[in-house]
Amino acid sequence: MNSIQLIKVIAVVGAGLGATQVANAQNTTNPSSSDKKFVREALAGENAQVDLGKLAVQKGSSDDVREFGRKMVDDHTKLNEEMRDVADKEGIRAPAGITAKEKAQVAKLASLSGESFDKAYIAAMVKDQRGNLAALKREATAGNDTAIKEEASQGMKLIEQHLQLAEEMARNHKVQVEHPGQ
Repeated sequence: MNSIQLIKVIAVVGAGLGATQVANAQNTTNPSSSDKKFVREALAGENAQVDLGKLAVQKGSSDDVREFGRKMVDDHTKLNEEMRDVADKEGIRAPAGITAKEKAQVAKLASLSGESFDKAYIAAMVKDQRGNLAALKREATAGNDTAIKEEASQGMKLIEQHLQLAEEMARNHKVQVEHPGQ
């Protein structure tokens, strides 16, 4: 074997090792039971946010509520797709729909109209986004699986924006929302 062939072999072997190291850096562990639970809850929550967003587009009586609903549908559809990709790669079975608690929330809001709907939807969005952000922060810092932790970290940025928008709508519509710990 001449030196050119040896360099090619080293390059190929090195490239293979590099790809393995990159793959390991992308996911250095297997998902724990709490990681799996987080992913399933996040996916069900994304589905619920899409359903609630569609409801806001249909039933919202103010432009900002309808626009926020559209944003929720768009953003949470995208987040759901990204989390489903992670779930598939990690072998986590995704839930088909939403939880019973979320179904009850959708049904409650669906029974309202006009300003009553707007105020209840805004209050729900502030509460939901606070809860979502807390769950994402927990997973991003304490999760076991690096791919899931990274997805949680990326999701935090968008949910922080949603929370700011929801809190602004609450102020504009004079909606009182309990703060955590109250």
